Amino acid sequence: MNEFIKDNIGNYGRYGVSGKALEAAVRAEEALADVYARIDDIVTYNELKVLDAFRSEKFSDTHMGSTSGYGYDDVGREKIENIFAKVFGAPKAYVRWQISSGTQAISAMLYGALRPGDIMLSVTGRPYDTLMATIGLSADKNDMSLMSYGIGYEEVSLSEDGSPDLEAIRAAIKPETKMVFIQKSRGYTGRRALLCDDIEKIASLAHSIREDIIVAVDNCYGEFTEKREPTEAGADVIAGSLIKNPGGGIARTGGYIAGREDLVENAARHLTTPGLGSEVGPTLGANAMIARGLFTAPACVGECLKGAVFAAEILSGEGYKTSPSSTEARGDIVQTIEFGDPEKMKQFCGAIQSCSPVDSFVTPVPWDMPGYEDQVIMAAGAFVQGATTELSCDGPIKPPYIAYMQGSLAKEQAKLACMLAIGR
Repeated sequence: MNEFIKDNIGNYGRYGVSGKALEAAVRAEEALADVYARIDDIVTYNELKVLDAFRSEKFSDTHMGSTSGYGYDDVGREKIENIFAKVFGAPKAYVRWQISSGTQAISAMLYGALRPGDIMLSVTGRPYDTLMATIGLSADKNDMSLMSYGIGYEEVSLSEDGSPDLEAIRAAIKPETKMVFIQKSRGYTGRRALLCDDIEKIASLAHSIREDIIVAVDNCYGEFTEKREPTEAGADVIAGSLIKNPGGGIARTGGYIAGREDLVENAARHLTTPGLGSEVGPTLGANAMIARGLFTAPACVGECLKGAVFAAEILSGEGYKTSPSSTEARGDIVQTIEFGDPEKMKQFCGAIQSCSPVDSFVTPVPWDMPGYEDQVIMAAGAFVQGATTELSCDGPIKPPYIAYMQGSLAKEQAKLACMLAIGR
């Protein structure tokens, strides 16, 4: 037993951590020194990029004011959207607190870009469950889906190693293919998250076949995990949620769409109305929240990544199958842990919940969650409901019983939860 453990076993024991768990944590931290340094480098680069965007736009206290009613000529909103556009390397951004989820932002992106007779080609397999109803693939058929408007849907699976199957994508693109759709994060699957290098290959291929093909990316969970964003790697338009990475743990709601001007404006017209588009939308005092959240986002994502790599390292040492591994490059903040047993999965989610600042006394149980086919267990004691930059862990209760852990405003929270989980 090293000196640190001898000196601190009593302190950690006060929080329920066993000596065995503390020893495992110390070993994990020592093994992760180089990985943490790599994450710090990404954080530093992205924080400087965000800071430069604020400076170049001459953001001031005036821009944190409020508008009501229609929200015409909101100078703060315009500044914030210009800042988002610069950060994402995009011509235009639409950033609003009225967008309540990533799915809503992605849906608007799709409806704004696609017309009857077009085909949407998903090149990362079946999209995330909550997008099924938008496309028209869910069991509860509706007359508001893309397919009900005569928009076709096709998909190409990823290669066995999780990389894009470029030859299959090439073969699947037809004259009617209007959009190549990419989901950067893994969603509720075992595959790896895509990196911007992967997205660049897909975008380059699609545009070489036909310049007018729209490369659209669901960027949820992926922002600031790399030094580039998809719009800097050839994507035409991206969308995501502010209660995920770009909200920095501060934004209480909201979403964004960024990319080519016509695609962003068409999405805005879908969310408001043709003729008004992005010109309306009162901020009601949300500007400061959104701006501050973006400014803290790179550092917040860094904490999420460190919590994830710590979980991968310590839990793989306990014999669990984890993905990504602690040393792999990461394209999102999601960490999967495969339990092979529903009870072990529930117990782990219980440990996560017990380390939450909100509702730590609650025991998470599986339930029928809207938008999902299987019952889902969700541990999420967060200040903002559904905020995945705050520590949470969830997953559908089905074999092989994979839990999807993400977030942690402070890496230490994820660290404590993992120590408690292996010490039980």
